[in-house]
Amino acid sequence: MNDFITIIGGGLAGCEAAYQIAKQKIKVKLYEMKPIKYSPAHSSENLAEIVCSNSFKSNLLTNACGLLKEELRMLDSLLIKIADKTSVPAGQALAVDREAFSQMVTEEIKNNPYIEIIYQEVTDIKELIKNGIVIIATGPLTSPKLVEEIQCITGQDKLYFYDAAAPILQKDSIDFSIAFYGNRYEQEKKKDETEVIWKERLAKQNLESPSYINLPMSKEEYESFWKALVDAEIVTLHDFEKREIFEGCMPIEIMAKRGLDTLRFGPLKPVGFDDPRTAKRSYAIVQLRQDDKQAQLYNMVGFQTNLKFGEQKRVFSMIPGLQQAEFVKYGVMHRNTYINSSILLDETYCLKNLPNLYFAGQITGVEGYVESISSGMVASLNAICNFKNNSKKIIFPEYTVIGALAKYVSSPNSNFQPMNANFGILPELDGKKINDKKERYSKLAQRSLISLQETNN
Repeated sequence: MNDFITIIGGGLAGCEAAYQIAKQKIKVKLYEMKPIKYSPAHSSENLAEIVCSNSFKSNLLTNACGLLKEELRMLDSLLIKIADKTSVPAGQALAVDREAFSQMVTEEIKNNPYIEIIYQEVTDIKELIKNGIVIIATGPLTSPKLVEEIQCITGQDKLYFYDAAAPILQKDSIDFSIAFYGNRYEQEKKKDETEVIWKERLAKQNLESPSYINLPMSKEEYESFWKALVDAEIVTLHDFEKREIFEGCMPIEIMAKRGLDTLRFGPLKPVGFDDPRTAKRSYAIVQLRQDDKQAQLYNMVGFQTNLKFGEQKRVFSMIPGLQQAEFVKYGVMHRNTYINSSILLDETYCLKNLPNLYFAGQITGVEGYVESISSGMVASLNAICNFKNNSKKIIFPEYTVIGALAKYVSSPNSNFQPMNANFGILPELDGKKINDKKERYSKLAQRSLISLQETNN
């Protein structure tokens, strides 16, 4: 048996796994193919590169992703710690300066004496698992050669769905005679036990200051924009005829084609505030979220797209306030890779028929940054037990989001699809059903944190 654990992939899950293993003073060989080779969506040499949105979603404990982040904080997650340190204003959400975040993760991993980074594309898994433990955390953009290896080992012939990213533009090109700052909803005033931690953090980070730029649209402006959007030209992709697009990252042009008002009930919903110019609710609102620490770059919330670059410039410049917008990065679409974990993995993210091989990150079917970090945490803790010849498996309670996600991806499901953190995958509360959603989520959060605390003790 090797005296180290191998991790393939230096993304969010891989870096979290490497850190957790190194904490136990176990050597790690971390393989990362950048900068020798880049995927279609990656451009930075740093580890843990943020490709799509810079948002790690809600920080509220009454939101499943917010609760998951708190669980990971309790477990000493390196990446959540760095996300907190590199955060930018985003209302109730945790958004990061993507460059600062990746740079800090890279420095932490590079400077760890137990971690050796090997810049090389891995194409032969079988050789690596002959004498050692391996965690595959190559993410949703796994290289074609490695996909073939995984297909061979898992016996699966399809390992993908489609994902999309939103454009990013310069703040100083926005027309603030139209645009205005503001968060859609004010912070909940209700104080309960699960919100205490959040309230304290909120006060420290001053997240109650407005952090979104809002672009109001009239009925006429919205309908003109909608028509241009549904008629715009898209990029033709290889093998795209199956249109296997994950619902949570639906391109805005496809969403728009579902009906004239679909966007107004989705990313362009006008509820939550009034247009300062009229003191009335707008017909639709486009939101921009801060993307860097200096607040010079903003991304278009919900505007994942596969439009041609020229079409993005033409159509998105029709949005009031963006007539002179300067886009520093256009939206792109790419194929994501994931395995059918529901039949392949157990709750430790270990391949059932190969006890020395683990998977982590979005390749497992967990969808999202925080969810990927969560899977890296679980896989690494169990790889450590395996390395120490400890037969014990670390399975987190299904009452926690971290445990519920692991259970979801490892439970038989004939229609398995990628899954975000959500309260729907947690067991129901005992006793009488609570109809009020906020109260129910609050109780679920309390139960989760108590359960995790008891597990840690």
